[in-house]
Amino acid sequence: MSLITYVKESYNELTNHVTWPTWEETQKLTITVAVFSIIFALIVAGIDYVFSNAIENYFNWIKP
Repeated sequence: MSLITYVKESYNELTNHVTWPTWEETQKLTITVAVFSIIFALIVAGIDYVFSNAIENYFNWIKP
């Protein structure tokens, strides 16, 4: 299969066989992804902060 055939078939698939979400659905899903991304980032930052302090305190405790 040539590259041109691949591009033509891909275009046909995307324009005729894919069900695209409405603009309202797209906005709703984008906001949902953004909110969960921020929440996940805050959780990871919190865990990083706790472990960083724990390791720092451990090395200060064992320091001669």
